[in-house]
Amino acid sequence: MIVCWHTAPDALAAAEACAHHTIALLEEALSGREFATFAISGGSTPRLLFEKLAQSKFKWSNVHLFWVDERAVAPTDPASNYKLAEDYLIKPAHIPPRQVHRILGEIAPKAAAERYTAEIRGFFGLDEGEMPHFDVVHRGMGADGHTASLFPGDPAIDDHQGIAAAVLAAKQNQWRVTLLPGPLLAAEHTVMLVAGADKADAVRAVFKGEYDPQKYPAQIVAHQGRGATWFLDEAAASLMH
Repeated sequence: MIVCWHTAPDALAAAEACAHHTIALLEEALSGREFATFAISGGSTPRLLFEKLAQSKFKWSNVHLFWVDERAVAPTDPASNYKLAEDYLIKPAHIPPRQVHRILGEIAPKAAAERYTAEIRGFFGLDEGEMPHFDVVHRGMGADGHTASLFPGDPAIDDHQGIAAAVLAAKQNQWRVTLLPGPLLAAEHTVMLVAGADKADAVRAVFKGEYDPQKYPAQIVAHQGRGATWFLDEAAASLMH
């Protein structure tokens, strides 16, 4: 397992570096077959990443887009991870609608998780118990060490058999649908984009603290899986030295 991290002066520079790396990984995947798969996350920093990805000359016509997680809201809601991607990546980059595999946040969360799981299984041709191997998974991390919608103390953190599940983000009192550790760990490549001084303590704990994913779920990718590349701004990386 290989983990490496890069530091940039600010969030915009970190997003730009992450975009360049992501495109290189997608190009590598496309060199061997007709399509690539890319699972994305939401939040303020990803907006910068999406803008940089859309501004690139990369041809998105052979990339299938999936989501790491989604809030239980309509696709037109400002809080929707899908809407963020639609506004800043899908439309600007002209990604064909048939290649967009969103989580249906507007239906009951458990039903949305089951439907998303079924769509992933169908797309990848998975048998029961098999995990999808996304070419690239993009994720962030919260100040509490959560990643995807796997929050500290959630039993879903220990679920390595399922693909997606409905979870309750207790602090926000909000239902979400998230990919589970199994598919996150099975990804061919993981890119983590983390910015902000409020993340510094969690960044240090994830890399240098005792392994305890129930406390810091982002450790799942830092200590396990096929490897991750982290892109941090100086504020987030300030306690790593």
